[in-house]
Amino acid sequence: MFLDKETFSTVLKSTPLVALDFIVLNPEGKVLLGKRLNRPAQGYWFVPGGRIFKNEAIAAAFARLTLAELGQEFVYSQACLLGAYDHLYTDSVFGEGISTHYVVLAHQFSVQQLDHLPVLQHDSYAWYEVEQLLADERVHPNTKAYFIKGP
Repeated sequence: MFLDKETFSTVLKSTPLVALDFIVLNPEGKVLLGKRLNRPAQGYWFVPGGRIFKNEAIAAAFARLTLAELGQEFVYSQACLLGAYDHLYTDSVFGEGISTHYVVLAHQFSVQQLDHLPVLQHDSYAWYEVEQLLADERVHPNTKAYFIKGP
């Protein structure tokens, strides 16, 4: 459920948000990124995704968010869980005064094509080679983390 501004700001000040991020691959193995319109990570290229609502099952959130972020609904069984990631930001949707902490469940899946990508969270989209996104300073470090292998 969507929260009013006062309640949501209290949540942001008090607790992490749980979210899903989508590593979407096309048939050539390129990754879909969008240029973020909103804080946090405003102006950076980032993978699509969004937060899970209270009392919303992960599979339901996956369907809702893929439709909202990609313009097409996908089912949870189409994706592979890559892992859980912390995304820590010094700002929030409300500006510089409140930090944001997401616990993100990153999921990877492939698509044949995507038509009519929504302009809600991102104002433009591009398909990136992994090496290209890792080298591009306009791609947010939290997105790059999905492609950097740990020790």
